[in-house]
Amino acid sequence: MTEDRPFAHQRRERLMGELRRHGTVRVRDLARLLEVSEMTVRRDIAALAARGLLTKVHGGATLPTAPDPGRAPAHRNRRRATPLTIGMVVPSLDYYWPRVVGGARAASAALGVGLQLRGSSYDQAEDRRQISRLIEAGQVQGLLLAPSLDGEGVEEMADWISGLPVPTIMVERQIPHWTPTGSQLEWVRTDHALGLEMAVRHLHEHGHRRVGLVLSEGSPTSAHLVQGWFKACEELDLPSDFVVRQGVSLYVPGHRQIIEGILDRCRRRGITALIVHSDPDVISVAQYLTEQGVAIPDDIALVGYDDEVAHLAQPAITAVRPPKARVGRVAVEMMVSRLVEGRRRPGQRVLVLPELNLRDSSVRRAEPL
Repeated sequence: MTEDRPFAHQRRERLMGELRRHGTVRVRDLARLLEVSEMTVRRDIAALAARGLLTKVHGGATLPTAPDPGRAPAHRNRRRATPLTIGMVVPSLDYYWPRVVGGARAASAALGVGLQLRGSSYDQAEDRRQISRLIEAGQVQGLLLAPSLDGEGVEEMADWISGLPVPTIMVERQIPHWTPTGSQLEWVRTDHALGLEMAVRHLHEHGHRRVGLVLSEGSPTSAHLVQGWFKACEELDLPSDFVVRQGVSLYVPGHRQIIEGILDRCRRRGITALIVHSDPDVISVAQYLTEQGVAIPDDIALVGYDDEVAHLAQPAITAVRPPKARVGRVAVEMMVSRLVEGRRRPGQRVLVLPELNLRDSSVRRAEPL
C-alpha cells in the first residue's frame, strides 16, 4: 500500500519534535499520540534512523550520538583523551525513573560521555552503599544522585554528599531545609508545586469548588505537592483542609476500607473532585468508584499525578506528567558543564515544568477537552 507522503512527512516531523523534547520516545506512546499503528511508528523510526536522525533502541528511539567534529580519525589519532563518565544512582528502576534514566542516557550519548547506572532503594544506607561503590571504582568524574531525604539523618546525608570527592547534582531531589553544606548542592527537579496548581485550576475551571487531595505516604514529592495545593486554594478562595496522607494503591493492606473512608468524608463534605498522587493510587480509587456505581466524572472527578499508567484506566485518567526525560537530560548537561568549566560556572538549581494531560476522568463528555 502506498504511504501518503505529505502526511508521513508531517508525522515524522512531529516524531522528531517529541524526541528532541524528551530525549527518548517509545513506540506505544507515539502510536497513541499520532493516532497510528505501532507498525507505522516503527517504519517511521526505521526511515529516520536510516537518515542518521535518531538511533533505534528496543521499543523506541533515542537521539543519536553526536560526532566530535574536532576529533581526528582513529588511525590518525590513536592516543585519545579518556571520555568523561558520570555515575547515576536512582531509587527505582521500574516506576517513574526509567524515563529519567532514558533522558540521561540520550544526553550522555549526544554529548559523548559515559553513564554508569546504579539502582538503589528508598533507604539512605543503600544509597550510601551504591554511591560508595561508584566512587571506589574510580571511574566516574561526577555523580547524579536521587537519595532518600525523608526522616532523620537528612543533614548528615547532605554533609556526606557535599564531602564526596567528585561534583554531585541531585535529580528530582533537594535538601528540604537549609543546612550549611546542603545549601551549596546543585539540583534539577520537576516543579511539582506548579503541577499541583495546574490540577487544582483545571478542576476549578470546570466548576469544582470543593476539591480534595490524597497523597502517597512517604513520597518525597508530597511536600512540593502540598505547597502547590495551599497556594492554588488560597488564590482561588477554595477550602484547603481536605488533605489525606495515606496510600490507597492495590498493594496497601486494607486499601478498600481506606478508600471507603475517604469517599464517606467526600459525601459529608460535598467534595466533587479528588487529586490523587500517584498513578497506582488514583487507579485504585477509580476501580473502587466503578465497583460502587459512582460515575466518573459526573459524580466525582479524578486527577492523577505522575502519568505513568493513568491512560490505561477506565475511564482514562487526567494526570499531571512530570517531564522525566527532560529532567534526566538537563542533569547530564549540567554535570558536563560543571566538569568542563569547573568552578568558573556558578551553581545552578533548575525547575522543569510539568504538563497536564486531559482525559475523560475530569471532563464530562459534553465539555471540551
